[in-house]
Amino acid sequence: MIAWIRRHRLLTAAAGVVAILAIGAGVFLAVRLSDQGDVSNPDVAFTVPPTTTATTTTPKKGPSLDFDWPFYGYDPERTKTLALDEPLRPPFKKIFTISTGGVLLEFPPVLAGRSLYFLKNNATLYAADRITGRVQWRKNLGHLAASSPAVVGGVLYVTILERGKSTKAGRVAALRARDGKILWSRPLASRAESSPVVRNGRVWFGSENGTVYALRTKDGGVDWTYEAEGAVKAGLGLSGGNLYFGDYAGKVYAIRARDGHQTWKKSTSGTALGFSSGTFYSTPAVAFGRVYLGNTDGNMYSYSAKDGALAWRMSTGSYVYSSPAATRTAAGNALVYGGSYDGTFYAWDAKSGKVRWKHKAEGRISGAATVLGDLVFYSTLNHHTTALSVDRGRKVWTIDRGAYNPVVSDTCRIYIASTASLVALKTRKTCPGDKVAKPKAAKKKAKAQSKAGTKK
Repeated sequence: MIAWIRRHRLLTAAAGVVAILAIGAGVFLAVRLSDQGDVSNPDVAFTVPPTTTATTTTPKKGPSLDFDWPFYGYDPERTKTLALDEPLRPPFKKIFTISTGGVLLEFPPVLAGRSLYFLKNNATLYAADRITGRVQWRKNLGHLAASSPAVVGGVLYVTILERGKSTKAGRVAALRARDGKILWSRPLASRAESSPVVRNGRVWFGSENGTVYALRTKDGGVDWTYEAEGAVKAGLGLSGGNLYFGDYAGKVYAIRARDGHQTWKKSTSGTALGFSSGTFYSTPAVAFGRVYLGNTDGNMYSYSAKDGALAWRMSTGSYVYSSPAATRTAAGNALVYGGSYDGTFYAWDAKSGKVRWKHKAEGRISGAATVLGDLVFYSTLNHHTTALSVDRGRKVWTIDRGAYNPVVSDTCRIYIASTASLVALKTRKTCPGDKVAKPKAAKKKAKAQSKAGTKK
């Protein structure tokens, strides 16, 4: 009996200690969770360029056969914004479809001259006529890929996740754009799905073991490498002599493009009750003196490009794999766009992070946002691609194609990576390169003249 009483007292005391610890832990976790709310520091440096439709100095583009869309995200800053002289408006007419034979097409093509180039998930690179859809050449570069190539100066630069079926390591290669001839190829120590960016004789990209590479475009030689703390899966944003990116350790970096010297590094406040950081899969958009990128902790982030100061953090309630687009609209609004796994597409004020509008999407959003003129496009994982007005989020057009990253454009046509095909659409107006049919009256006159000539 006495032994039972002692055991009972010990158990009661132990329960009390557990209860106190639980209460303390609850208070601690509540404090930690309270730190995970939205943050806005609008005093962080913010610069709006003197333009009405785009964040970069790229001039507005009119329809042309010489038009280039060279990188994932369009420009080196990855703003994912193309200014247009004339707006794109539905109805859009399908002009061709290129089948991938059931192989996933996750990332959009790039464009140069009359050709478009895209990389299937089985690491086969395609070149096709962007007007007719005729496949010009194809080249298998490995076993697995998940990126867009880059095309600069008649050369394609490609990163590969796995160079062989049993090899958990990738490669980077340069190919002649006109015929697919491999100019050089370099094996990598780990897998790579970071869409490359190219400028001034260098190509930059990240890899799964955290290595960021700067290679010489002429021969693939290594200029320098930088070791991040986690996997660098996204593309790097290039602006003002710096490269910007996030990693799977939840860090955001700025490093000098010329030598890889670290300019700054910042951590997120984390997820999992504040004990660990979310991961950055999102390719950043660099605009307005800021760096914008999403995180799997459910937030979209804005950092100062100069020193990494946190400008704002806004929660969506679910994973943000989406790579944001950044633009200044014709109405003068500086906005950032992105989607979330919560099935919502957002437009944030680029300076303060305030939600300007949001749109209930057709499903979860994993891929990037893309701005074409005064329309912003997104795709959902249940196979829809939708266009909204940039200032108000009004739905203008939707199609049951696409899943990951949405459209790219040559200013007159749009191209959708539709999981197992590439679909090309255009407005009903005539685009550069189109064959213009002769009017019926002219045809009859020509036929009559031909007959008259034969009789003579």
